Amino acid sequence: MLEFAEGAATNRKTLFVEVILPLAISINYTYRVPFELNDAVTTGKRVVVQFGKSKLYTAIVSAITETAPGKYEAKYILDILDEQPVVTTRQLQFWRWLADYYMCNEGEVMNAALPTALKLASETKVMLNKGFEYDKAALNDKEYLITEALDIQPELTISDIAKLLGQKTVMPILKSLFEKNIINISEEVAERYKPRKRAFLTLNPAYHNQDNLQELFIILEKRAPKQADAVLAYIKLSRQQKVVSKTELLEASGAGESSIKSLVEKEVFFVEEKNVSRLGYNEDEDEIINFVLSDAQQAALNEIRQHFTEKDVVLLHGVTSSGKTQIYIKEIERVMAAGKQVLYLLPEIALTTHVIERLRIYFGNAIGVYHSRFNDNERVEVWQKVLNGEYKVVLGARSSVFLPFNDLGLIIVDEEHETSYKQFDPAPRYNARDAAIYLGNMFGSKVLLGSATPSFESYYNARTGKYGLVELSERYGGVQLPLIQVVSITEETKRKTMQSHFSSVLVQDIYQALDAKEQVILFQNRRGYAPVLMCKVCAYTPKCINCDVSLTYHKHTHKLHCHYCGYKEDSPSVCPACGSTHLEYKGFGTEKVEDELSVLMPEVRLARMDLDTTRSRNSLQNILNSLEEKKIDVLIGTQMVAKGLDFADVTVIGIINADSLLKYPDYRANERSYQMLAQVSGRAGRRDKQGKVVIQTYDPNHRVIRQVIANDYSDLYFTEMEERKSFKYPPYYRIINLDVKHKDPEVLYNQAEYLAGELRKHFGDRVIGPEPPLINRIRNYYIKSIMLKFERDSISIVKAKAIIRETITQFQTTKLSKGSIVQADVDPY
Repeated sequence: MLEFAEGAATNRKTLFVEVILPLAISINYTYRVPFELNDAVTTGKRVVVQFGKSKLYTAIVSAITETAPGKYEAKYILDILDEQPVVTTRQLQFWRWLADYYMCNEGEVMNAALPTALKLASETKVMLNKGFEYDKAALNDKEYLITEALDIQPELTISDIAKLLGQKTVMPILKSLFEKNIINISEEVAERYKPRKRAFLTLNPAYHNQDNLQELFIILEKRAPKQADAVLAYIKLSRQQKVVSKTELLEASGAGESSIKSLVEKEVFFVEEKNVSRLGYNEDEDEIINFVLSDAQQAALNEIRQHFTEKDVVLLHGVTSSGKTQIYIKEIERVMAAGKQVLYLLPEIALTTHVIERLRIYFGNAIGVYHSRFNDNERVEVWQKVLNGEYKVVLGARSSVFLPFNDLGLIIVDEEHETSYKQFDPAPRYNARDAAIYLGNMFGSKVLLGSATPSFESYYNARTGKYGLVELSERYGGVQLPLIQVVSITEETKRKTMQSHFSSVLVQDIYQALDAKEQVILFQNRRGYAPVLMCKVCAYTPKCINCDVSLTYHKHTHKLHCHYCGYKEDSPSVCPACGSTHLEYKGFGTEKVEDELSVLMPEVRLARMDLDTTRSRNSLQNILNSLEEKKIDVLIGTQMVAKGLDFADVTVIGIINADSLLKYPDYRANERSYQMLAQVSGRAGRRDKQGKVVIQTYDPNHRVIRQVIANDYSDLYFTEMEERKSFKYPPYYRIINLDVKHKDPEVLYNQAEYLAGELRKHFGDRVIGPEPPLINRIRNYYIKSIMLKFERDSISIVKAKAIIRETITQFQTTKLSKGSIVQADVDPY
């Protein structure tokens, strides 16, 4: 039974509801409930409300009271959209915590949490559903008037329709037309979600009698042989499967639509429309495959379960290819047997689509998938199945923490160190790993963090006893860790053995792998063709008109792209500054690596996996399928290739330029470089063959590279933690970043200095800045950053956040703040 706050009321009470609007407002608004809706209103339901002069929104009821708001007269809610709540009380509690911890508003959390199809707004466009035939005589007067108007004008806004009908609230009429499939709605005001339906056929029970069936065949074979074929095909299909769809029967029988329609009219078949899943699962695939854990895996699992008797969070630190996924599966089976739900978080959609194929073998239809590549209807379908308890396991990316679970027993956060768990824009700027730990605490469930290269925060918490710690130091099946060879780009360049961006060592290893019918992954942490286009005469470099960054050249579009705002322009052939034709490309990305390798090895089958090649819905899965089916010899990619991919025949990994990771100006650069290099290396030799990793760098003696070669995470950890402690960085200190933005740099300077000065009155030298960030203008807004560092033990972070909120509010009430945007980012890295 789902837990929902009680909200039903008797008919004549004057009720008020506090609602969460999908807007960045700091206080939730209160509305009055019409008497006729008293019995229907419940916490967690969506209601339609007017906010401002004319805007209509969907809001979530967060509380019900009989107390009117003191400062303003409450407007009435206009409609209730749900028969049952779509948000649970635990979710509302979770939203409040997220808003409080990450210093944002509940409306911003609601925007991130709810699938788009469950959110509504008023200034939307309505149009006729082209190609759908309907009977106008069956419409009422107002519905008819709307359809006639849409025949004349293809699109109408809701305000247009309200004027047309001479009434304020048109939602019920639009909802009716939408449910009849007559209209489509952009940013729908009515329900976006429509179940996917399929026609299923059943044989009239009268023909279960063999004599009657034989008589029917005789008649049909003489008069309508195609109909006889359809009946015969149905009987064969019904012996093999429980239900027969109309589509399956048409395909199996070779009969046409008209034959099936005639059989339905003769009542030989009865037709029933059923909702079916859009998610592509085989309804009958429920096979559970048993496997045996190795001794090391079993020992790790026993240790995890022992820790869970005392601690709520356990960190599994297992080397790459140590079989962490199999341990997860065994723990999922245990929790499912107890009748509880499991949330399995993965950092990337690439990894999600890869892992789901493996997990579905074990859990069949009990597992659901949730990520941003699903369309609106699919996301709502998963939402409803989780709400109804149909999914026992949900596997997904960071937004899965928002799903309406009712009985969570276990949360797994795989690759817990990944930065992909952190949302940077828009608010809430949450970390799904940390949010999952709080979610687990709410449900009293256990949380299992897994990584070969844990984040320093999690490892620190494990070493200090806050979390349980389990180490798994050997690869599954006794496979050896890959052999790592470091190649000096400087030395190879001097010896003239570099071919484009490929050292002689890497080229030789690629050829050896291909000769052995094995596969190769090449890693370059930058997409595009060339990061910089530069004039050789005057050093002019094209920059984005909206952001303070140089434009990246993309060969497939022959345009210069901004990776921050999406701006594009044609690549010039003449320098616009001096008129020179001597323009050259500096640096290189995945596109250039692919282009130059295709020239160097024209016979090799190449593919590229980066943001540009995986934008469409199925492109990512197609690349992974092709790699698994050995249709690809060499896969070139960005960090997407580093995250948990498991392919038996990948034996060589080439890291084209490690320096782009190591030289980044960030206190986490060494930690992240180690994680990335170790994770990429871990893709090699994951079965019975030892893999090889070639790291190309200008600095082969860099400490982090040496630690990667030695697989010495502990040395990295202790070395870096000394520096973190000295320079007041996490995990010893908490960080809150405030970005102040304005379109005028001079105004911004004054605003940021004032705000920093006000904060120093409370926090002193804990306030650092304001300073311009690495990219100090994005989308025409100049940026100044203020960093606040707080000791973990000697100051209340709750009180500190309250003071920061008050200071920002006070700043925003001054004339000086005009035109500014202030964004808070808690735990920003």
